[in-house]
Amino acid sequence: MPDLSDAPQSWYAACAEKTDLRKECTPMWFLGMDVGTGGTRAVVVDGDGRLISGAASEHAPFRTPHPGWAEQDPEDWWRAAQEAIKLALAAAPEPHQPVAGIGLTGQMHGAVMLDQNGAVLRPSLIWCDTRTQPECDWLHEKIGYEKLIELTCNPALPNFTLTKLLWVKKHEPEIFAKIRHIMCPKDYVRYRLTGEFAIDVQEASGTLLLDVTHRRWSKEVAEAAGIPESWLPKVYESPEVCARISETAAGLTGLAPGTPVVAGAGDQGAGAVGMGILQPGSVSATIGTSGVVFAATAQPTKDPKGRMHTFCHAVPGVWHVMGVTQSAGLSLNWLKQTFFAGQDYDSMTAAAGNIPAGSEGLMWAPYLLGERTPHLDPQVRAAFACISTVHTAAHFTRAVLEGVAYSLQDTFTLFAELGIPVSAVRLGGGGARGPLWRKIQAGVYGQTVEVLTAEEGGAFGCALMAGVGTGHWASLDAACGQAIEVAQRIEPDPIDLAAYKSGYAEWRKLYPALKTLR
Repeated sequence: MPDLSDAPQSWYAACAEKTDLRKECTPMWFLGMDVGTGGTRAVVVDGDGRLISGAASEHAPFRTPHPGWAEQDPEDWWRAAQEAIKLALAAAPEPHQPVAGIGLTGQMHGAVMLDQNGAVLRPSLIWCDTRTQPECDWLHEKIGYEKLIELTCNPALPNFTLTKLLWVKKHEPEIFAKIRHIMCPKDYVRYRLTGEFAIDVQEASGTLLLDVTHRRWSKEVAEAAGIPESWLPKVYESPEVCARISETAAGLTGLAPGTPVVAGAGDQGAGAVGMGILQPGSVSATIGTSGVVFAATAQPTKDPKGRMHTFCHAVPGVWHVMGVTQSAGLSLNWLKQTFFAGQDYDSMTAAAGNIPAGSEGLMWAPYLLGERTPHLDPQVRAAFACISTVHTAAHFTRAVLEGVAYSLQDTFTLFAELGIPVSAVRLGGGGARGPLWRKIQAGVYGQTVEVLTAEEGGAFGCALMAGVGTGHWASLDAACGQAIEVAQRIEPDPIDLAAYKSGYAEWRKLYPALKTLR
């Protein structure tokens, strides 16, 4: 694999030298698949970057044998993947075109452990499993907090794959002794599709085993943790072809044997590609259950305090930084379920639209599940503050919308501290769908925000990667340039800007106060 640390276009150039697969005049489709937590979704995209069809298959709910544990059966992902692929192909209109390439994305950080025969040894500990804080503490003591950030660009967090492996090593040594292959969820599905052990650099960044700066496995971290490098799959760039559909998988899915499969990316990297967040200065703010601010960077930008993630991007030769609010859309959902039963979000936000910016002093700290960026505090809890007799139900709704935006602004504040450029902000998820939340975000961030004509998510981004890897598009920039369209740009309201500048300063006082309350 070419050294990509200096030249962002080197992978594309190397690929062009090896093959000329362009087929502009031949109709073709590309398939992207997202192995999520709740289900697997497959989409079919044509050579113009248009969505043709899509289908999903639900997973069994993840198991929680003890508080803080979360496990899923990898075989259930494989079942759902087969079903989603077949349904997506069946839903595509006639005449069907050949699927020229496939890309995969999915939930990050999960630990899938296989024996020497490729059999699953135990259920996967998935991303939201938080049992591994002792293993995080051990890693920081063994390697050193600052040294670990130097080696991997990130501190140890319970989410990361390595900490889950260390838990199995300590608590289930008989299982650990049988491990011969380690992979993440979507990479297990690729193994079942192709028989190949492979991972992309973006997904690998979230294992805590990757030297993110040099886009390769970290020998030093693997050795310190007692993880043989032979267990780790080969690392590829996201648009790089790494495998082909096997005869067996072809019979189970309806795909043609030998169809190229690109490495793909974790859900955040693939979603960023699907939104066109590719080059330095481009930023997305996505509000789902959690909230993520994602920025592409020319170099791996390390925060010495570990307050945000620094990963390889799905774009060859590019990196990204990412801040996370644990309870973003979850805050609004909690408010609705708890205090607005029977109302819908539209009526709630319509009433909140009549409340002035700043909610007349009412504030919401969205720490229902603790907080990641910038506090790294799983124990802090949420609160409304400064309630008075002037506040109505609509004030509480607006305060939640503003409190989530303030929390995401904490990541933008961190970007400014570390010199990370922000030239435009694209909104995604539920926070992009309501006009009030879009307006609030523009005012809080102090940036023009953009909304896309259609946001298709990570599966769409991986379908575009497949088009690049098979030579249909010259680069991800070219693919996104054809496939992605901005529907609306929202400028910050001057009155909102003033209200939110002072409001954010007041809001920042909440965390230090709440930190003292356990």
